[in-house]
Amino acid sequence: MTPEELVAGHTVYSCVMGSRAFGLATEGSDTDVRGIYLAPTPLFWRFEKPPTHVEGPADEQFSWELERFCELALRANPNILECLHSPLVEHIDDTGRELLALREAFLSRQAHVTFARYALSQRKKLDADVRQHGAPRWKHAMHLLRLLTSCRDLLRTGELTIGVGAERERLLAVRRGEFSWPQVESWMTRLAAESDEAAATSPLPPEPDRARVAEFLFRVRRDSALKADAYDEVVQRVVPGGAGR
Repeated sequence: MTPEELVAGHTVYSCVMGSRAFGLATEGSDTDVRGIYLAPTPLFWRFEKPPTHVEGPADEQFSWELERFCELALRANPNILECLHSPLVEHIDDTGRELLALREAFLSRQAHVTFARYALSQRKKLDADVRQHGAPRWKHAMHLLRLLTSCRDLLRTGELTIGVGAERERLLAVRRGEFSWPQVESWMTRLAAESDEAAATSPLPPEPDRARVAEFLFRVRRDSALKADAYDEVVQRVVPGGAGR
């Protein structure tokens, strides 16, 4: 089974991310699609395992195998967590709905560390641009402000919201270069400090609910293995005539 067939035939959830999901889209914005596919369990019974992720087949499309996605979400990877909270869902099946019902199980105070680490790496790139070119890439500055705001609000409320809401026009003004770099720096510093303060009293649990996620993964893998039709289809592809042995 090719990677493209896995995405086409076994996607359990897909959504639009990026500026369109954040409420920051402009006329030229791309449509970034992110998906999750469930590789049939019999594919894991070979030496060659199914891919943990697939880029494409469409432009701006990227998908993760369900287990890999859950691993990253349990580590509070910002890009992964946000996929489960996109307001723009393109496709979802029963397994995808179960995953969405679990999305709170992935949230924990670990997000403070992972979001902050990612934000720091992006801030260093912006600082380098300022040193080399006299100004940052304003689009990247806008998205970093959005991320810092999302982190602060997550730690304050225990809920991850990716839409920028009333901050849209202000953030788009940053993208257009209507704020000075010192003003944007001050904004970033304030948001980071507010996140640190919120982390101390956050309603989020210290750790994600790994046991709940593990039980979900076990069940979907087992159900996949027990589906005779799915099994026969995979065996026929891997070992010609194997289903009749």
